[in-house]
Amino acid sequence: MNAIVKRTKDDIIFETINLVFVTGFFIIILYPLVFIISASISDPSLVSQGKIVLLPKGITLEGYKRLFQYNDIWMGYRNTILYTLAGTIVSLFLTLTAAYPLSRKDFAGKHYFVLFFTVTMFFSGGLVPTFMLLSDLGIRNTVLAQILPGAAAFWYIVVVRTYYQSSIPDELKESAMMDGCSNTRLFISIVLPLSKPIIAVMALFYGVSQWNSYFNALIYISNRDLFPLQLILREILIINQIDMSLLTTDGELEAFAKRVELATLLKYAAIIVSTLPVILIYPFLQKYFVKGILVGAVKG
Repeated sequence: MNAIVKRTKDDIIFETINLVFVTGFFIIILYPLVFIISASISDPSLVSQGKIVLLPKGITLEGYKRLFQYNDIWMGYRNTILYTLAGTIVSLFLTLTAAYPLSRKDFAGKHYFVLFFTVTMFFSGGLVPTFMLLSDLGIRNTVLAQILPGAAAFWYIVVVRTYYQSSIPDELKESAMMDGCSNTRLFISIVLPLSKPIIAVMALFYGVSQWNSYFNALIYISNRDLFPLQLILREILIINQIDMSLLTTDGELEAFAKRVELATLLKYAAIIVSTLPVILIYPFLQKYFVKGILVGAVKG
């Protein structure tokens, strides 16, 4: 028989305040996204005049059409996909393999490694030493310059280590070892298959980080052929160096005002183009968050 819990006056007040706060927070987050989507498909003259408040007006896909005619967008997409896939694989490899020994009780000296890794959370070599290091290693102006700096975050290693400790019983590891399983086979055949939720969460975190990353490319990459999408979009959004002659045919955009309106439309379209892949992927991995990140964060 289910017990009937009578809500007190304080409970009702708390739930009401909580509902108002969450609703307001949801609107604050949702409104900019809806506005950008509306502005990207609205008449650019109405956008420039500030007549777009929420819903689109004078719907047009001209901004997306012009944007995808800009060849550097496709080059940026290609490079970003490469950086995201390769960077996520490298980051997962480093994080999973570093977290596993730190989760083992029989790993001698793990406290010293934890102390060493913890120091990296608060102190770094700095921009100039890192620039000199990458130059000396000969990886500046290469794909590795975008992937290797910051490839593994110790906070994520701690989360994965805690997941190993709380979700994979020591008895299972001891049983496997008694059956002659080596440490490498134990990790690959038992630990990794049982860690799919945390692997999915880490893949999403690292993937989103790589997708949005532009600072490493801004500092360490000068070859335009290696520019990620975010650096190309930065030029459009901030520097506004896009060559309009490449986007138009003769006779179009005759007045400077029209070019400004189109540039505004391109900015909103560029924002949607850069965030859409992440928005589409997130729902497929969201289900792993409860079992992955929450279990890993407990006792972290």
